[in-house]
Amino acid sequence: MSAAAACATAADAARAATCRDSTAAEHLKFISIFTIFVTSMVGMSSPVLMTRFFKANRSLYDKALVIIKCFAAGVILATSLVHVMPDAFDALADCHVASKHPWKDFPFAGFVTLVGAILALLVDVAASSHMEHHVSYKALEGEEGKELVGDSYDGYDDVERVGVEEEVARLKQRLVSQVLEIGIIFHSVIIGVTMGMSQNVCTIRPLVAALAFHQIFEGMGLGGCVAQAGFSFGTMAYMCLMFSVTTPMGIILGMILFSVTGYDDNNPNALIMEGLLGSVSSGILIYMALVDLIAVDFFHNKLMNSNRRLKKLSFLALTLGSASMSLLALWA
Repeated sequence: MSAAAACATAADAARAATCRDSTAAEHLKFISIFTIFVTSMVGMSSPVLMTRFFKANRSLYDKALVIIKCFAAGVILATSLVHVMPDAFDALADCHVASKHPWKDFPFAGFVTLVGAILALLVDVAASSHMEHHVSYKALEGEEGKELVGDSYDGYDDVERVGVEEEVARLKQRLVSQVLEIGIIFHSVIIGVTMGMSQNVCTIRPLVAALAFHQIFEGMGLGGCVAQAGFSFGTMAYMCLMFSVTTPMGIILGMILFSVTGYDDNNPNALIMEGLLGSVSSGILIYMALVDLIAVDFFHNKLMNSNRRLKKLSFLALTLGSASMSLLALWA
């Protein structure tokens, strides 16, 4: 080994020893728990409050919902492709994992991402089929004898058919919001556990600020979808709370795991779990962003297709959402 290489190795070792401070790391984690909870709450509640502000003007309200949802779709797509998927691939490609069987024999990260997307499709198809077969005129108007069967609207006049279509669309949007929250919660727990297990102050310190912004944008993405789903106030408050507490709870869980097992964020078992959960989450989010958010609005939204200016603004919102979340990958 050359003298320069030896000096570099010694310098790296000294820096690692300086950065590894359990007491300082624990202090930073408690700060991050409060900070991330508050920023998550602000991020997710902002689109919901914004749509309520516009509700008095129905036309403006509908357009605001579309634009917010497109921004949300951009955030979620960038979250899956720029944040979650690379982290999952990196975790399973780590030398502590990739040097062992079966991890070195097969690209598990890509395969599990595929499984996540197919599972999201399965849930989507099954739930959509269930809703289309069981949304009835009785549910809409309190009358008997009219039920939607498959794609047939026999027995309905035009007004009733529109009512049934709107009810199916509303229920589908609720399903999309709930599946999205599941995918994002997986991601948030992984982030929290990884930070909670880390004892490296040099890693945690910049992550606190970066994750605060990360949670704001991710919360805005989820909040935009929840706002359009038309949930009751109680349900929206519950979903907002669930999103806000998952990363702090993940941090606490990571701290407990470290104290019980001694595993840090570089332990092979922790890396495998992070990689597999991240891959599933990535597959779910990619499917939901492309199929249930972007494709639905840009190809099947009557309001957007009838208003070229709104379509341009929506595309700009999609681009801004993607760019904002992608930029954060420089820090988190």
